[in-house]
Amino acid sequence: MPTLIAVDDEPSDLELFRHTFEKQGLTVLTAKTAADALKLVAEHKPDVAVFDVMLPDKSGIQLLDEVKRYDTRLPVIFVTAGGTSATAIDAMRHGAFDYLLKPLNLKQVRELVDRALEVRRLMNEPITMGDAQQPTPDDGDTLVGRSEEMQDVYKAIGRVAPKNVNVLIRGESGTGKELVARAVYQFSDRAEQPFLAVNCAAIPESLLESELFGHEKGAFTGADRRRIGKFEQCSGGTIFLDEIGDMPLALQSKMLRLLQNQQFERVGGNTTIKTDVRIITATHRDLEKMAEDGKFRWDLYYRLNVYSIEIPPLRDRHDDLPELIDYFLRRANRELDKEVLTVDEATMELLKAYSWPGNIRELQSILKQAVLASSGPVLLEHFLPDIVCEPEQHPHINAKPSSPQSLSDVWDRFVSERLEADSTAIYKEGIEIAEREIISRVLRHTDGNQVRATRLLGITRSTLRSKISQLGITIDTVVET
Repeated sequence: MPTLIAVDDEPSDLELFRHTFEKQGLTVLTAKTAADALKLVAEHKPDVAVFDVMLPDKSGIQLLDEVKRYDTRLPVIFVTAGGTSATAIDAMRHGAFDYLLKPLNLKQVRELVDRALEVRRLMNEPITMGDAQQPTPDDGDTLVGRSEEMQDVYKAIGRVAPKNVNVLIRGESGTGKELVARAVYQFSDRAEQPFLAVNCAAIPESLLESELFGHEKGAFTGADRRRIGKFEQCSGGTIFLDEIGDMPLALQSKMLRLLQNQQFERVGGNTTIKTDVRIITATHRDLEKMAEDGKFRWDLYYRLNVYSIEIPPLRDRHDDLPELIDYFLRRANRELDKEVLTVDEATMELLKAYSWPGNIRELQSILKQAVLASSGPVLLEHFLPDIVCEPEQHPHINAKPSSPQSLSDVWDRFVSERLEADSTAIYKEGIEIAEREIISRVLRHTDGNQVRATRLLGITRSTLRSKISQLGITIDTVVET
């Protein structure tokens, strides 16, 4: 259970924090002085802290500096009664997570504490590699897999983590790019410093620059006070920029300057600010193609791609699938308070046959759905979602259709053989061959998507299923007849 410590000499504010966050399942500790707060921090090791800027025995900034002796990564949120308080700005420069103005807006407080707890989780939860059998579902995350492809990923992490260079992580959506970024951070020399993650695709373009670089009061409509950005706030630590390919071109030039000399200006400001951050980026996009099309700067690409880690899609590491299934099955049991102990053979074959376009994220989601629907210790086929049992699409089917010449040869040979055999069912047999060829070709065209195939063929779904069975057509990673 996460722990929050609130330090304020106003009893009403302390009661507000206690009432609000105990209902959300947090343990809430309170103190009225910096001295009492230090004792609580040392004893309980809280996950997030809220400090008033002005305390009876010393300032909140002095308290922050002393807290760092016990925990350099504790997210500290400051509250201040003054909207133009230079003390609050100074607190951000000293490494505070953020600050709020009194009177407190309860919704804003909740959102900020939730964000701080997520940052704390990303920094603290250990990342282990390769062994799904250790008991990490309760206390961390695991990069699961012993395949050759994943061994290359582990080697790359170990090779680059201790070096103070920029890292570009590449892979399809859902392959685990954030886990790799956290592993690089946790095995680096900056592991005791802050770690902040920013999803460039999730923040509106108009706000992303302010989020990263901060802004001055009056820089744009709604900028009613100065804001410290992530690069200034996280100096000394590591910033993970997810989906860097979605960063707008106008912002890329400012990123380039930061990478060149670790300097920038806030939005609307002209003061040069120095920082010291290690940058890890990730993308599922083809940055080289984007650069050729003028959508991503080549010079920024070269700065980011000092060292690249490629994460393989799940379809290319099927040897890891049983281990991954076991890992996420145990995790789902813990989260849902279930006891599904094993997967039956037919269900495992279905899971192996599926192409997993959503990669690890989809596997985790589907297993959680199946465990939630299960009623017993064995995971059976009918607990799986329909998309696995009757997949609507297999985007990685790669069989080549028969060429017109080979089809013609087969047809000529068939007719000749049946005439020589004096067959009395040439029409029926010929129709069967034609159906098999047509249905197989359409299924290849739709990448195994049976819903689209029925529309193109002009038949019902039940008719298509019946024909697939009668004609001996199988749909796995390849459409075969």
